[in-house]
Amino acid sequence: MSDPVAYFLTWHTYGTWLPGHAQGSVDDEHCQFATPFVDPDPARVARNAGELVHPPVILDKLRRAAVHAATIEVGGHRQWKLLALHVRTTHVHAVVAAPVAPEKVLNDFKAYATRRLRREQLAEAGLRLCATHGSTRYVWNDKQLAEVVDYVIKRQGQLMKPLPVGG
Repeated sequence: MSDPVAYFLTWHTYGTWLPGHAQGSVDDEHCQFATPFVDPDPARVARNAGELVHPPVILDKLRRAAVHAATIEVGGHRQWKLLALHVRTTHVHAVVAAPVAPEKVLNDFKAYATRRLRREQLAEAGLRLCATHGSTRYVWNDKQLAEVVDYVIKRQGQLMKPLPVGG
């Protein structure tokens, strides 16, 4: 099989997408490729919400701007090609071409965002800001790439701001 042309990454803020969520979620038994999502279960969501160590993290405009800047910063630092980025109040979508595993890209994006939020005093030390993992989908060809870029840029609501020229 050939190498992917990019990765489509999504990660949520802490406490905003819990197992049992109506739009699908994963857990330890539903985390392998082609495994169905966890069945919607409002009671499970409520139980998980009750186990949160602090309230869910919502990104306001300032926090979204910090996450946006941090994601661009790490992409540039690592020389990854950021093709699309959309920071929402509860999650982030990024499409990136990188010569490393998608988990590395996802972890670096989350770590840089966390450090930036703390450095700009937009998050307290010790506060969990991101969900444990995220979605790491491979993009195998130009048709899929056009579809995910369109989804990220045009089908998530109004963009906070465009990517810099040259992405």
